Amino acid sequence: MSERAHTHRRRPGRRRMAAALTAALGLTGAALATNVMLQPAGAATAAVPAWPSPTGSQAVSKTIEVSGTYDGSLKRFYGSGDLGDGGQDEGQDPIFKLADGATLKNVVLGSPAADGVHCSGSCTIQNVWWEDVGEDAASFKGKSTGSVYTVYGGGARKASDKVFQFNGAGKLVITKFQVADFGKLVRSCGNCSTQYRRSIIVNDVDITAPGKSLVGINTNYGDTAALRSVRIHGDSSKKIKPCVRYTGNNTGAEPTETGSGPDGTYCRYTASDLSYD
Repeated sequence: MSERAHTHRRRPGRRRMAAALTAALGLTGAALATNVMLQPAGAATAAVPAWPSPTGSQAVSKTIEVSGTYDGSLKRFYGSGDLGDGGQDEGQDPIFKLADGATLKNVVLGSPAADGVHCSGSCTIQNVWWEDVGEDAASFKGKSTGSVYTVYGGGARKASDKVFQFNGAGKLVITKFQVADFGKLVRSCGNCSTQYRRSIIVNDVDITAPGKSLVGINTNYGDTAALRSVRIHGDSSKKIKPCVRYTGNNTGAEPTETGSGPDGTYCRYTASDLSYD
């Protein structure tokens, strides 16, 4: 999918969206790229996958810096010392900090989780589970427009505000993820001092109420969000907003919400891309 803002209102075809997702995942390894496709619109609702049982626990008092691949073997990691206050304050340090191109996989983040995971550039977060989201589950901070952040598998719950905070530039692809009891699944930063055009793809995910919104984007910076095969559970009244549009700023002021729902330009999905049970 092009990073340029589109001015026409035609929803991109399935082939273009699939090609964009394949290109994004191609930067994270052939195994993911060959196993992920945008699901057909209106795919049948499936059972939500079970959460894994941690293989052990490890206290973390200082951020673990990752370059290359870190495989946690499904051990539970939780904050202690300076990482253990369990608060919602902005600016906390993460449990894991991923260098550009790094992969974090097979990890359970327990409570307190501090500021979860930070990606300094392109990264892959594979089969990572947040039992109780702290400030944010993960923050994406790459400054290159070519940065690709891939979240594949895993899940998060108990996020009083955001699950994923998208502060940097580039593309975020979330596939085969599940979230429950949350505020926002993804928020493109509405008031960062440096702003970018951001692209978000949410595909083949399970959403369990309560929750407020799936994606929040800034139309004035040309952000886009594509949703496909999103299964929403326990929200028959459809209170969860799939895509919310804002006018962002770089002054630190609270961004202004300008609308929600599909518009074919910024919020790219149709009713058939969502299912409810």
